[in-house]
Amino acid sequence: MKKWDNMLQFKNIVGIAAGLLLIPIGLIFHPLATVKKIVPLIKDEPAIISENVQEPELAREGGGEFTVSRGSVDRNSVQVLAQVIEGEASGEPYEGKVAVGAVIINRSESSDFPNTIPGVVYKTGEFESVSNGQYHRPLSSESMDAALDALNGSDPTGGALYFWNPSKSTSKWVWSRPIVTQIGGHVFAR
Repeated sequence: MKKWDNMLQFKNIVGIAAGLLLIPIGLIFHPLATVKKIVPLIKDEPAIISENVQEPELAREGGGEFTVSRGSVDRNSVQVLAQVIEGEASGEPYEGKVAVGAVIINRSESSDFPNTIPGVVYKTGEFESVSNGQYHRPLSSESMDAALDALNGSDPTGGALYFWNPSKSTSKWVWSRPIVTQIGGHVFAR
């Protein structure tokens, strides 16, 4: 039996060593995916993964929630909102980033859409950056700031529920929506 125990111990050590050797390789070839797999093992709370972004500075309530002008928002919702802003509007002016965040929040407050930010964002087929994985890009501080501004009530769209790039969209339905404004490369509509 002692030989069997030694063999199991050896297998465990080899497994741990192999895992530790694979982490640097993963960081080289797929850094964001590797970090996202490692961070939950180290920390219980979700992390905002980026070199330039610190945890949002909001008044913290119990249970990992933050107080903003629109009420309490959990940490995950803040990150999801910032990630979609990064994915959908990284090349847009700051006002355009805030506008994209405002559309997502407006949807979460509309009875026509899910009532949470993640519910709106992850609704199938709603956001191209979620479908194609662009929302997994590293967050910029500007996208996080835009998310926080939108959560604190800034809405340069005046209540829009939709946005699209007019040079790319071919949907007849979306073009039938009443356009409110254009900011940067996006059109915003109700």
